[in-house]
Amino acid sequence: MVHAPGLTPTAVLEKLAEIQMIDIWIPTVDQRWLILPRYTQPSSDTKLLIEKLRLELPSQLPPRLTGQKESPEIEPQTIR
Repeated sequence: MVHAPGLTPTAVLEKLAEIQMIDIWIPTVDQRWLILPRYTQPSSDTKLLIEKLRLELPSQLPPRLTGQKESPEIEPQTIR
């Protein structure tokens, strides 16, 4: 690869795979959910790889608010 010498395409894809898209569900007092779609922050070496490949991560998506009594499909996890 011209922009990332020494890396195979497989290694590049494996490195970029560490960036994940997640939804953070926060319950509101009126029994709705505030949903924050976010991607995980890349490590410093992945940031460097993104720069070398002349790529840009998209901006984080805006939060959204669900209707009443809608709940996540999976059990929410508490972050401590």
